[in-house]
Amino acid sequence: MDHLKKILIATAAAGAMSISSVTLATELEVTHWWTSGGEAAAVAEFAKALNEKTDHTWVDGAIAGSGGTARPIIISRILGGDPMGATQLNHGRQAEELVEAGLMLDLTDIAEEENWRDLVHPVSLLDSCTVDGRVYCVPVNIHSWQWLWLSNKAFADAGVDVPSDWFEFVEAGPALGEAGKIPLAMGQQGWQVSGAFGVINIAVGGPELWQKINVDKDAEAAASPEMLKVFDAFAQARLLSQGSNVQDWNQATNMVITDQAGGQIMGDWAQGEFQVAGEVAGEDYTCLPGLGVNEVISTGGDAFYFPKNDDPEITAAQKELASLLLSKEVQVAFNLKKGSLPVRGDVDLEAANDCMRKGLQILADGNILVSGDQVLTPDTTSQVEDLLAEFWSDNSMTPEMAQERYANIIANAD
Repeated sequence: MDHLKKILIATAAAGAMSISSVTLATELEVTHWWTSGGEAAAVAEFAKALNEKTDHTWVDGAIAGSGGTARPIIISRILGGDPMGATQLNHGRQAEELVEAGLMLDLTDIAEEENWRDLVHPVSLLDSCTVDGRVYCVPVNIHSWQWLWLSNKAFADAGVDVPSDWFEFVEAGPALGEAGKIPLAMGQQGWQVSGAFGVINIAVGGPELWQKINVDKDAEAAASPEMLKVFDAFAQARLLSQGSNVQDWNQATNMVITDQAGGQIMGDWAQGEFQVAGEVAGEDYTCLPGLGVNEVISTGGDAFYFPKNDDPEITAAQKELASLLLSKEVQVAFNLKKGSLPVRGDVDLEAANDCMRKGLQILADGNILVSGDQVLTPDTTSQVEDLLAEFWSDNSMTPEMAQERYANIIANAD
């Protein structure tokens, strides 16, 4: 009888363990705006890691459109009491108010236990996840806007050499046009136009001028003759893009991939699209960091935040995902497909292509700038985007007119 009792007790305990293990398995909804071919392939690596390395399940919450479309939806859900398990945002000031309102999970215990401060490079990425000494997000990549992507065949068709910098690209514009190519592909969205402006600012005006304006909020620098040269160059870009009537950034990238356009100013996430299309860096396309003028990497990128909830099992799953996102294996798998650089400096990227190697070398040399997302509030960013989108679509607006309004925005930036 005692023997039977022991068996029953052991069986009950095993059943309890089984029930416990089931209840600990959690479905974790993850929202993001990665919906293009290259982006979808990359985010699938995160989902694969969570599904295979834990008992939890990734429930994909992709939101079609750009970050400008997705962010208001994400923030509205969090504020409205319907939080997701995790969400992509750009680290920096986008989630600042949500953190200050106490709506984001504090990840400091994991960050300290796993020594994130020693792993994340540059450490400014982690600083952008930190508010009042506490860590609230996981940086997952380094995305830089500072690239010009060129179709080698488009230039061959036009009978001109692939340019080595922005100024040669501008000179090649007429030849590209005569060959039936759009010199500069550009999607018709404010964030794309604004991003290209920032890249031209650093290439033509230089990193020091960009820092004075965006970091120091120096309105005199924004109104300077040096900055007028930037607006003049931006007006040249406006002319080169005439006829580029696509909407989304990846549609503009596809114009370069299919040799309909000579080039595109876009962040290194464009590289994922070239990869999905089977294009080879250095053969089918050429990349010019810093437009071939001032070779720098702006250390912006993506991060994952974890909205607070009242379920301890979801909280445990959130922390497991946070840890996985920074693991060596996941960092390599994700960033090779995303076209971005890893935030860990100790991973093996032997499979990196020609363009990624250029970015890694610039990063290793320390030629880095913070991203505009890290230094400008969403309100200021929105004002700049609106102005530049208006300038881009209205050829009657002169560089001088745009610069005057721009300097006023910077004068009132916080």
